[in-house]
Amino acid sequence: MEENNNNIEKKRYFFTRGCCEDPEPPDKIRGIYRPGCAKHDVFNWLSDSHFNVGQDSHSFVEVRFKNSKKEFFRLSEGLDIFTSDIVAVEASPGHDIGIVTLCGEIVKLQMKKKGVSPDSEQVKKVYRKARITDIEKWIKAVQQEDKTMFKTREIASRLGLEMKINDVEYQGDGTKAIFYYTAEERVDFRELIKILAEEFRVRIEMKQIGVRQESSRLGGIGSCGRELCCSTWLTSFSSVTTNTARLQQLTLNPQKLAGQCGKLKCCLNYEYDCYVDALKAFPDTEKKLKTKKGEAVYQKSDIFKKIMWYSYVGDESNMHAIPVNKVKSILKANSKGKLPEKIEDYAYKSEQKTDFENVVGQDDLTRFDD
Repeated sequence: MEENNNNIEKKRYFFTRGCCEDPEPPDKIRGIYRPGCAKHDVFNWLSDSHFNVGQDSHSFVEVRFKNSKKEFFRLSEGLDIFTSDIVAVEASPGHDIGIVTLCGEIVKLQMKKKGVSPDSEQVKKVYRKARITDIEKWIKAVQQEDKTMFKTREIASRLGLEMKINDVEYQGDGTKAIFYYTAEERVDFRELIKILAEEFRVRIEMKQIGVRQESSRLGGIGSCGRELCCSTWLTSFSSVTTNTARLQQLTLNPQKLAGQCGKLKCCLNYEYDCYVDALKAFPDTEKKLKTKKGEAVYQKSDIFKKIMWYSYVGDESNMHAIPVNKVKSILKANSKGKLPEKIEDYAYKSEQKTDFENVVGQDDLTRFDD
């Protein structure tokens, strides 16, 4: 039982690298990366396409590293690389170890999408397929990351630094380590870097990340009961604003709309486009419905049922549900100078308006905006 737990713990290091199993023994390297075993897995929809040899379509590859780190590299001449190969790539200094996620013509399309120029000097090169010695160094370096992170937290706490060390990523050759941290204010970590360099005997690089990236690296369970999207499959963060919530007719309650990172939930964006399209069929909510009984003002909408709720001016507590097509017919009649008898003739449902002004948990959600 204890041996099984050790094996699970040992293999856990490589799940963050996109491996489905421990890359040992070294003579069975090919195939340890399988589609679906990492959130940076991609589908090559041009894999069955054929291009002219003169197009030089295989001169670049996409390589993934730990967590959200993913870069493009130029292949050395005469080097045959395929998806799932573990490769040694150029780094500063030394070399790093990564896993090829894409190769072929589609890489150039991805580079164009990401705004990376093929002629840029920032595009480094692939040295070779990883050797046995490269894999051994890589395994040894990766296994030090958790221990290094916990030790660094102790040192930072001892120095009284207001920062949180979220993750540590060792370079494949073990000569450099990147420390990811979050902090509310500017941190002077010069003394920390000196101590870390003496403690771990590697080159130190500090990178500050946001609270969304922190949640992505630490993981957790969302209010939906599932593992956080950012730690499983979400690879990029789009801005989420309070207007996104308002457009979807959501109650602006931060206890419901804020995620574990303290920002508005990324899933608010998932159905946003559907709401935008659905609202195109709705008339202007600023326009009042004029009837012989009086003018009615807009209160709320049920977007996908295509229902709009109106109430008479001075009697806002009594609302009437009117289908969108009938609201349009009333507005059309008003534009011609005609006044219907009352909106009740067009409504199929009425209800009392609930006052949410004093509900516990109401707050100004603009403080969550990016």
